[in-house]
Amino acid sequence: MFPKKLLAVFVIVCLLFTYTIPLAHADELDQINKELSELTDALNKSIAATKPLESQLQSLASQIDGIKKRVGGIEADLAEKKKNIDKGYVTMEKQQNIFNRTVRDFYIKSYYNSPLLTFLSGASAASITKVLAYQQVVANRDKAIITNIALSIADLEEKSALLKSEQKKLIAAKLTLDEQSKKLDEVVKGAKAYQQQVSTKIAELSQKQQEILNARSGGFTATIGDSDLADDYNASIKGFREAAPAGSFAAFSFGAYTHRKGMSQYGARGRAQAGQDAKAILKAYYGREPVGKDTGGTIKVAGFGEMDFEGKYLLGIAEMPSAWHPEALKAQAIAARTYAYRYKTEGKEICTTEACQVYNDGKAGNPPDAWRQAVEATRGQVLEDVITYYASTHGGFASPIGWDTTDGQGGGNFTERSYDKLGGSPWLYKAWYRKGYTNSGDSCDRANPWLSSSDMADLINGAMVLYGGGNGDETGRITPTTTSCWGGNPYSQDELRSVSDKYGGGISAVTLVSVIQGNGQTNEVVFQTDKGEKRLAGDKFKTAFNLRAPGFLSIPQSGFAFYNIEKK
Repeated sequence: MFPKKLLAVFVIVCLLFTYTIPLAHADELDQINKELSELTDALNKSIAATKPLESQLQSLASQIDGIKKRVGGIEADLAEKKKNIDKGYVTMEKQQNIFNRTVRDFYIKSYYNSPLLTFLSGASAASITKVLAYQQVVANRDKAIITNIALSIADLEEKSALLKSEQKKLIAAKLTLDEQSKKLDEVVKGAKAYQQQVSTKIAELSQKQQEILNARSGGFTATIGDSDLADDYNASIKGFREAAPAGSFAAFSFGAYTHRKGMSQYGARGRAQAGQDAKAILKAYYGREPVGKDTGGTIKVAGFGEMDFEGKYLLGIAEMPSAWHPEALKAQAIAARTYAYRYKTEGKEICTTEACQVYNDGKAGNPPDAWRQAVEATRGQVLEDVITYYASTHGGFASPIGWDTTDGQGGGNFTERSYDKLGGSPWLYKAWYRKGYTNSGDSCDRANPWLSSSDMADLINGAMVLYGGGNGDETGRITPTTTSCWGGNPYSQDELRSVSDKYGGGISAVTLVSVIQGNGQTNEVVFQTDKGEKRLAGDKFKTAFNLRAPGFLSIPQSGFAFYNIEKK
């Protein structure tokens, strides 16, 4: 019989499965808190009902495993017996011929070897005695052969019958064992499935609770639509939602390699396309309007020596496509002129890379007409008392203006209202897994930026060690496991899980994630894991991510991190 206690637990589990989450009414937060309390209580009752029997369940499982092993031994023994019996029958076919022949000869000899016929033969007494003795020996031999073969046949038949009986009992025992195993599995699976179901509901309600708290405290959870496409399908939210395996995660950055200071170039394009002129664009991003200055003379350019500031250097600035809106090009010309003007007036040499601003000598010698016109139309115009930083895409937020959106507001689906979006930025919301901007950059043999539940758990474990008090020996090995690209001696995921356990980690799986956004930065990331809820500051998780993520996965932003974690 299956233990009554286990059946009782199974009934409790079935009853608990009927619990459903009530609908939220007047005060959503209060209702969610109530539902969380009820669900947590139900979960605790389920665990309390099953936990005392866990050792018994484990004992039964061990007993069943032991019985299965013994059954396996019996099956092997019966198989060996059957093999021997089968061999016996093969041998018996030969013995049967001997048996038949011996019986026949015995009866024939019994007739011809009659003592009376021997006496009547007229032979001497000595001869008669010898003949009779020989006949007796032959008869005894034949009797022995007949008897032994007959006994062998009887023994073989008895063993065959016993084997059939044992096989029948074994089949019955296996059926009973399978039935008991099935009942045990049903109890265990029923309890675990219910507990997982309630845990998932608790996690979902906790996430909803966090969203409400975020809204009341000024934070928010970003809402991203499918239209925010990156220039790489697998790195876009659309590609992630369509192609990534269920349960996958990915880190999406708001903006590209950006400091979010000053002008967003795609934002400037979006503003120009929305009808703003260069002055309005510059005012929006820098809080200044251009003034006229004497910008004649030369500037020192690294690798090229001195050259005419307006007539050559500015014509070679390669920071914005010449096909863009003329007002965006003018705004770029004034920003580039202002940035370089400091170097010119101070007599300093300016570099020609993104560390300063990109200069192309070939473009300077033969500039596109649209860019030449933008430079000439704004000759001498600069912005005072400001360093005109700019970057391709700020991700919807820029310093010092704040939200770079059509309504000047953040929250919710701010990306849909951002000027980066209007300008068609391919990097507004993207997961980065290659070196640099290009889609042909090294990816360390990764086809996408997607992460599994265990991968995400590994990143959290790394953060727990980094910020939980791990010493130098422990933190020094928190590097990418992809040593083919990075080298070093990183922890394996199992090793890092073990190290992080003493710092509150030891996580194996992540089920849900909620990201709390602030003003142009990620405030906090909240994970629901197999070890409970784990909360990490946005900048700390970004650091752990960039240290430990495999391949070239990164959150490529300087200063405050502004990103989102998506789960499919």
